[in-house]
Amino acid sequence: MPDLPLVLMTHTLPPDWLASLEGKCWILKGPVDATVMEPTLYEYLPEAQALFTLLTIPIGEKEISQAPNLRVVSNMAVGVDNIDISACTRRGIPVGNTPGVLTEGTADLTMALLLAAARGLPQASLDAREGRWKTWSPTGWLGMDLNGATLGIVGMGKIGRAVAKRAAGFGMRLLFCDPQAPEDPIAEKRSFEDVLRESDFISLHLPLNAETRHLMDQKAFESMKPEAILVNASRGPVVDTDALYQTLRDKRIAGAALDVTDPEPLPPDHPLYKLPNCLIVPHIGSATRNTRRRMAELACENLLAGLQGKRLPNCVNPEVYA
Repeated sequence: MPDLPLVLMTHTLPPDWLASLEGKCWILKGPVDATVMEPTLYEYLPEAQALFTLLTIPIGEKEISQAPNLRVVSNMAVGVDNIDISACTRRGIPVGNTPGVLTEGTADLTMALLLAAARGLPQASLDAREGRWKTWSPTGWLGMDLNGATLGIVGMGKIGRAVAKRAAGFGMRLLFCDPQAPEDPIAEKRSFEDVLRESDFISLHLPLNAETRHLMDQKAFESMKPEAILVNASRGPVVDTDALYQTLRDKRIAGAALDVTDPEPLPPDHPLYKLPNCLIVPHIGSATRNTRRRMAELACENLLAGLQGKRLPNCVNPEVYA
């Protein structure tokens, strides 16, 4: 083994994204498409000093307990719901994330989903390809206007605010609910119930925790307008998938556009895929070349700081430094 700290990386990433780690640590990597930690990596947990993780790989008490030399966990994501933060904190292990850099890309994708669902683009494109476009039709493929419509933003953090700025440019009325967020100059702060009841579009931008899991349940869907559209670019389990399917199947709301699902990925035979009023894309909110590279670079900065005994630039459990 080289005389360098051992880093276990759950996925293989482009080498140029990891340039700052060169010569500073010894890295063992999992496959590009890993959904669980590679079994061979488990063998090295007792020697590992750092974990470089992606949000698809759970890191729990089991993994932490097998890594007595672990000094840092660096997650290449804003959310850290895949990591047992309490277990890390009990061991004094700082956990890093990559906030900020994916705000604009995720806000762009949110608006793309909102527009595509509002105008029925997936079905219109399919109809054109399959020969159902016979001529210009004054009543064909009618969608919803954004100008003058009400967008309700649930979760007014950085991404929620970025979405609000974009939506304001389309002439939308803006509501939001977030008990932690201050008043906003372009959006009216309301209760969750009011946002559901008054909005033509609902956009979710929440972390996943015990309070937000299945926030969008059957009761929430029943509070929405029948012509409303739901957009989720946060975390899949914020939405009760079974309740969403039943709601869309019965056309109790107009549609949904999802960047995230529960489970994720959604199995290809899942009935949601068969509904024409549901658009699903494979968790691509941050999927721009610049954003993903910068996320990896931030994750490397957190990892190196942890290995050097320095405070992580972005730490989600700063109490470990108390």
